[in-house]
Amino acid sequence: MNKSASSNPAHRLSLRVREIAQLFNSMDPTPFLNKDLDPEANTFIETWASGFPPGSRFHITIHIEQWPSDGDPSELLTEAVHNHFAYKAENTRNALKHLMRQGRMSLVIGIVFVSLCLLAADIIGNLGANVGSNIARESLTIVGWVAMWRPLQIFLYDWWPLQRQIRLYQKLSRAHIQAVQSK
Repeated sequence: MNKSASSNPAHRLSLRVREIAQLFNSMDPTPFLNKDLDPEANTFIETWASGFPPGSRFHITIHIEQWPSDGDPSELLTEAVHNHFAYKAENTRNALKHLMRQGRMSLVIGIVFVSLCLLAADIIGNLGANVGSNIARESLTIVGWVAMWRPLQIFLYDWWPLQRQIRLYQKLSRAHIQAVQSK
């Protein structure tokens, strides 16, 4: 049974700023639509949103003290926030692709290395059974399997936090954004 988007819980965040420029990174020279959010605003929004279940929807209300003279900035802010989080989702997606490529390369190297170590351990084991050969055989076996640590870490643990971040950024890139004049 599929849940419709409207049955997913909507969570609301209110941000209060003196002026619109406070939301954006002052070091970024690009126009508002392509600007990065201020790092503190970004962290605040991400931390807030990450505390909710995966199916959640987000509504962000931005209370502005100094209302712009050129009218309602809701559309501008919506596009800017959506662009920011869509860009972050794309960057994280690229990081995930890079990690998986690294994982595949590490896996190939690890399999070759563990195979060589196990082959060498087998050859040493066939030479005779003494303390030195047993230590060498066991050491090669352990070293070979340790070489598999990184690919296993990537494929078992490292990828899913990035995937979770991508989903969060995608949801934030579709959040309902509203600007209201603060009194």
